[in-house]
Amino acid sequence: MKITGAQALMQCLEEQNVKVIFGFPGGAVLDIYDALMKNDKLTHVLVRHEQAAIHAADAYARVIGDVGVALVTSGPGATNTVTGIASAYADSIPIVVFTGNVPTALIGNDAFQEVDIVGITRPCTKHNYLVKNPDELVATIREAFHIARTGRPGPVLIDLPKDVVNAMVSFPEFKPVRMRTYRPTYEPHPGQIDKACRAILKAKKPVLYVGGGVIAAKAHEELTALAHKLHIPVTMTLMGLGGFPGTDPLSMGMLGMHGTYFANMAVAKSDLLIAVGARFDDRVTGRVDAFAPNAKIIHIDIDPTSIGKNVKVDIPIVADCQHALTAMNAWFGRNEEFSEKAALELHADWLDDIRAWKNKHPLGYIEETDIIKPQFVVQKLHELTGGNAIISTEVGQNQMWAAQFYHFNKPRHFMTSGGLGVMGYGFPAAIGAQMAAPGRTVIDIAGDGSLQMNIQELATARQYKLPVKVAILNNSFLGMVRQWQELFYDKQYSHTDIQVAPDFVLLAQAYGAVGLRATKPSEVEPVIKEALATDNTVLMDFVISREEGVYPMVPAGKATTEMLLV
Repeated sequence: MKITGAQALMQCLEEQNVKVIFGFPGGAVLDIYDALMKNDKLTHVLVRHEQAAIHAADAYARVIGDVGVALVTSGPGATNTVTGIASAYADSIPIVVFTGNVPTALIGNDAFQEVDIVGITRPCTKHNYLVKNPDELVATIREAFHIARTGRPGPVLIDLPKDVVNAMVSFPEFKPVRMRTYRPTYEPHPGQIDKACRAILKAKKPVLYVGGGVIAAKAHEELTALAHKLHIPVTMTLMGLGGFPGTDPLSMGMLGMHGTYFANMAVAKSDLLIAVGARFDDRVTGRVDAFAPNAKIIHIDIDPTSIGKNVKVDIPIVADCQHALTAMNAWFGRNEEFSEKAALELHADWLDDIRAWKNKHPLGYIEETDIIKPQFVVQKLHELTGGNAIISTEVGQNQMWAAQFYHFNKPRHFMTSGGLGVMGYGFPAAIGAQMAAPGRTVIDIAGDGSLQMNIQELATARQYKLPVKVAILNNSFLGMVRQWQELFYDKQYSHTDIQVAPDFVLLAQAYGAVGLRATKPSEVEPVIKEALATDNTVLMDFVISREEGVYPMVPAGKATTEMLLV
């Protein structure tokens, strides 16, 4: 028995255990939306801009640990997704994006709302497809989900011409996807594990450098066990926050451009750097020739192209992070040369050095009694939520303050656009996160500039009765750009002063949400408490110190030891 392509798509989504789709309808996908209307197993969230659909699907995927899905129409609907897709690609987030297209006979004829979205997104997708043969539709969808969630995760796009969606197709029995040219390596080579573990045995100043791959691989427990067993300090990238408990005594917080002083110093002075699911991003390394200059480097990553790409690696391990860390824990568990007591004694002086650096330059800020400091707001959010909220951020100063002062003890609690740095990510991401975790507290820590890039999603939050909270760190500046202008452009604030902005309290009310404002430190806690107790979407407008900076800061082109401090 044959069914339409649109009906086959619905069945494929159910088969892949998809529960929620984020999207925006249009002419090229009307038949899909008609089939969706008749399906009671899928929830569709109508966003107000297609970029928001991708960010919401991205955050949804992060929270559930599986694939997020978005559906948009052809032409401008498809092109509006590109920023979100590029962000998911940079951060290795598994999403599948369905775009509509004109009928196959019109492709290449400049038809109304026709665009080559496959060509446009080829550089920023893990893979993409234009389905021209209806008989290949089901197999293509199954393959797309397989590619998105396996190996190094990433976004996959499927472009669906209108006639393919309308065609009658068969729905073959599901079989595990096997691709001759795509076989990620999950198991580490035993010889490389042995080399790595023997190097760790000898190291006096080791550091675990942890990236988002640990979270993607669900390897946080194995990582924590290894760090505790070996008494090795841990530092995380922006994407790795939550991969190791932020309040653990061995945690050094984030490293890199806005990392902690003691994390950057520890990496610089280490004799062994164990990189797990990290890609040696330029925001982490600073000047590459000065990064961990005395350290032997172990690099564990499922993507072989990431190993040795930015820094020379001494012991490469191509494997899934969870599998590799499991193998390392087992190696130390059975090896008679290792004992926890000996490891603690070996690393005792090193841990003392790190504590001394932390005491010398702890992460902090200059408090004031009459003006709100943004760091204080983030600290209060952490305190009043017990550190258990799911936090999304926009991009800029708000993002860095969230990373520094909200301590994540669990994975999948921090949603941020790390690699691409997309302003406007945080609010639709919070919507996606709230759909994934209906009973959880979800807070978008936002800047007043970033928030306005997708402010229209207030309508989405209200339509679906999502109690998302937004903490606006409002300095009436494009804050991070302003900070660079202050430090490196003689305070020439060229077009970073936001001279006209909405009243966020009234704006919230216009959408049927709740608006609250704090203008002095004593009002911060009451506003947060009221927001958390309110069963509605809430905008909290915190009027903060206008020229507060994010510190520490490593200037561009400098070594990570050349930090500007508070």
